[in-house]
Amino acid sequence: MKRLPILALLTLSFLVACKTNQNQESIPIQYPETTKSTHTDTYHGTEVPDPYQWLEDDLSAETGAWVEAQNEVTGAFLNGIDFKSNLKNRIEELLDYEKVSAPFEEGNYEYFYKNDGLQDHSVLYRTEKGAEDSKPTVFLDPNTFSEDGTVGLRGVFFTKDGSLAAYMITEGGSDWRKVIVIDTETMEKVGDTLIDVKFSGLSWKGKEGFYYSSYDNPKGTSALSAKTQYHKLYYHKLRTSQSDDELVFGGEQQPNRYIGGGVSEDGKYLVVSAAQNTSGAQLYIKDLSKADADFTLIQDDYFSRCSYVDNEGSTFYLYTNIDAPNYRLVKMDLSAPSKENWEDVIPESENVLRVNSGGGKFFANYLVDAKTAIKQFDMTGKLEREVQLPGIGSAGGFGAKKDDTSLYYSFTSFTYPSTIYKYDIASGASTLYRQSKVDFDPSGYETKQVFYTSKDGTKVPMFITHKKGIELNGKNATYLYAYGGFNISLTPSFSASRIVWLENGGIYAQANLRGGGEYGEKWHKAGTQMNKQNVFDDFIAAGEFLIEEGYTSSDYLAIAGGSNGGLLVGATMTQRPDLAKVALPAVGVMDMLKYHKFTSGAGWAADYGTAEDSPEMFEYLKGYSPYHNLKEGVSYPATMVTTADHDDRVVPAHSFKFAARLQEAHEGDNPVLIRIQTKAGHGSVSTKQTIDLAADRYAFIWANMGIEPDFSKAVPN
Repeated sequence: MKRLPILALLTLSFLVACKTNQNQESIPIQYPETTKSTHTDTYHGTEVPDPYQWLEDDLSAETGAWVEAQNEVTGAFLNGIDFKSNLKNRIEELLDYEKVSAPFEEGNYEYFYKNDGLQDHSVLYRTEKGAEDSKPTVFLDPNTFSEDGTVGLRGVFFTKDGSLAAYMITEGGSDWRKVIVIDTETMEKVGDTLIDVKFSGLSWKGKEGFYYSSYDNPKGTSALSAKTQYHKLYYHKLRTSQSDDELVFGGEQQPNRYIGGGVSEDGKYLVVSAAQNTSGAQLYIKDLSKADADFTLIQDDYFSRCSYVDNEGSTFYLYTNIDAPNYRLVKMDLSAPSKENWEDVIPESENVLRVNSGGGKFFANYLVDAKTAIKQFDMTGKLEREVQLPGIGSAGGFGAKKDDTSLYYSFTSFTYPSTIYKYDIASGASTLYRQSKVDFDPSGYETKQVFYTSKDGTKVPMFITHKKGIELNGKNATYLYAYGGFNISLTPSFSASRIVWLENGGIYAQANLRGGGEYGEKWHKAGTQMNKQNVFDDFIAAGEFLIEEGYTSSDYLAIAGGSNGGLLVGATMTQRPDLAKVALPAVGVMDMLKYHKFTSGAGWAADYGTAEDSPEMFEYLKGYSPYHNLKEGVSYPATMVTTADHDDRVVPAHSFKFAARLQEAHEGDNPVLIRIQTKAGHGSVSTKQTIDLAADRYAFIWANMGIEPDFSKAVPN
């Protein structure tokens, strides 16, 4: 590998720009020199070298200089791609349309979010209820929170009468939040701003105060990387100091990593979930009408899912996978909460179930091969109708208050922009409320679902979207995306920026790997811990299917994923460096031996296991950990690792260390770069950041495939 000391980077931009111009002869990239240490860690008597361990210190000047140097190299490469400016213009065109949310009523007003097109953040507007001529007025405009758009709004929570609102803000994309309370009539601030709120909802108890969750801020060390262990549920009484907030649940006496609490719609009960991991949680309920009431334990298994959906007095409706891997809705009375007293309301079926309530009804959202089907039930579990959706895709929403007579839901698919419908609960009639107007014609595209065979014979579904009439000649640029973990289901969704890929002849493929939730808990467990290799095998088989069927070839295949999906891409490119031309691991979990030692990582152990669990688990993790499996002298795909300096969920050290070792090990002309977004977190904060990242990704792919895209619709420079 060519190396360049950090101080010499000022002369690099011209060299890299020449390399990336399609018509120029390739010039090798000179990467920054990255110091190697002799640091080792010991697991079950085995020493494991970690030469880039020093990059874990996000506060050090050395790490800061390394980040600056890497961004200099990456920026020069990307800015040297001659078509990137037109690409960015086209993405801006595609995103420049009005986006309006479904309305919701709070107190005397109807609220809705709207983005005029390219605003960094959607603005929260309101109109007076019952006033036909009422013009929308701005309630909260996050675009005014900071000059650079890196402070965002992350939820608004109203009292039942709508007179008070508490809203959360994020700074630079961090998961740490601040909470501000305002009077909704005067817009004046009420009480102090709460700080150090993390992984939290917010639930009002009348108008006197609210419940929220947080950890102790790790004073004296990095708030963005230090381990967070004891989650706490607090009650904050309005107009009092946060230091006087009452600890309601959690802390060292009840050590849990994730705790959430919410008040039932009738205001009578506090429902608390307490989890050690992301695979399940204990459930507790407390009667708020009794001053000395204790919490009633409903279920105590940390590895089972059981959550509150609704209640009628002391009768509670719970959504659970206990004795039902595909989930069911049960009811129980708080006076007799034992599982043997639970009664099915919506039994388990062959399809995975999710449940919402509204208007005195239950809405069952079934996943049928990763596509949505909705059924409406009454409170006794009697089927009333199957909701007729606009087509094959994903529907969301179907939640409302008890006395509502209508609700709103959204529908989307790969070439169907998110569209909002108003649904009459009594009749089942859907009427179009708001349709997005994106600058493209969906009739020219098609989506199909295929089932391919993985290494062990398992059939795995995959969606494939492309222009109609595409020739299967093995030369189509193909973007293969997946996730495969944490019981998360990937369903059809629309991305305006993805259209630029499709309209230039690209294929988009989305695989539903094991580890996800598409087929219930069995499918999830088949991709966890000692079964994790199944996920990588499923992804590799997806790429091989696309190649064998003539959609693409290794020279025109890009593999992509974020977070757990970043791990997926990292493991795939180390196991099969020949599979794809381009790899895009985003905010990935790359050091599988240490992931649990940063921020909330210990909560992922149910899916991954940890190196401390046993010698066998250590060896298994080490066997696929992307950081530990890069081999010197191997030609890896053209790789752009992406992360952000404020990512305190999957800390950027994962990506830093992986990129450093990749640049050391890699042989060949393919560029292996890292793009580090500043003032951003686990996802982009602003529209500008979203556009910049999308343009850089597509430009990187096309440049490395030798493809010159056509932007005839792009705005001229």
